[in-house]
Amino acid sequence: MNFNTQIGKLFNPIQPTVTPSAEHVTYLEFMPDIWLQPYIYCYWQLKTLQPLAEPFNYRVVTDTCIDVIFDLKNPEENYVMGFFKKFSEFTLTTSFSYVGVRFLPTMFPQFFNVKASELSHQIEHLSAVVPHLSDFIANRFNESQSAYEIKNLLDNHLLALYTKAQFNTDNRLYAGIEIILKNCGSVNVQKDLNTGISPRQLRRLFEFYIGDTAKTFSKVVRFQKFLNANPSLQSLRQNKLFFDAGYYDQSHFIKEFKDFYGVTPTQAFNNPNSILSK
Repeated sequence: MNFNTQIGKLFNPIQPTVTPSAEHVTYLEFMPDIWLQPYIYCYWQLKTLQPLAEPFNYRVVTDTCIDVIFDLKNPEENYVMGFFKKFSEFTLTTSFSYVGVRFLPTMFPQFFNVKASELSHQIEHLSAVVPHLSDFIANRFNESQSAYEIKNLLDNHLLALYTKAQFNTDNRLYAGIEIILKNCGSVNVQKDLNTGISPRQLRRLFEFYIGDTAKTFSKVVRFQKFLNANPSLQSLRQNKLFFDAGYYDQSHFIKEFKDFYGVTPTQAFNNPNSILSK
């Protein structure tokens, strides 16, 4: 199918890596089959290399994506994490091997005809949302599998689902998304998103396929553009990098960054271990 915009080529949703100070924990992203890449940004795995001395705290920054998540040590417990307009923090156990499927914006609802706003700001049991996908995960995965085996299982199953999915290629929605992405989130929603439908209709489409309003989506896209610029404390001080990302004043930038990231920019980038990975 052909959308007016290829979101995967315009949007690179970054999550902070696990820092070197987090001993015995690794985070890896790996690409899905090439036919799935317009719809799925990546598969990922967060796992312990040996049991930890204490529970592990993990932060997820806002990225507009919907993720399917399960632990290889207990795949029967699988979840879907919707659009969050603020960062999330999780206290994990001392031993885990989490796998995720990170769907690009609009794509989880396209695959499964699920209203994204019903998942927003929460984590739901996948069995209550997409039972057949939950059953597949529960029955086909275990902790002995390598990343290569995980990828092949996910690729084969999701490719089969893709061929059966009924996609809504509403040009009015994707024209609006394209405008936001090409302008890196720096848009006036009222003036710039004139795609041939009323603001009420556009809001309804964004809530169904994204999980929030076009305005909120634009803010997160702008935040993600900033992360993609490989920021450092030095670049923030010398180059005023936040201006380049579309922020008009420092106080507004700091507040929004803290909402989406969980700490201030100084706290995020003052530590040499605070590495961002594309």
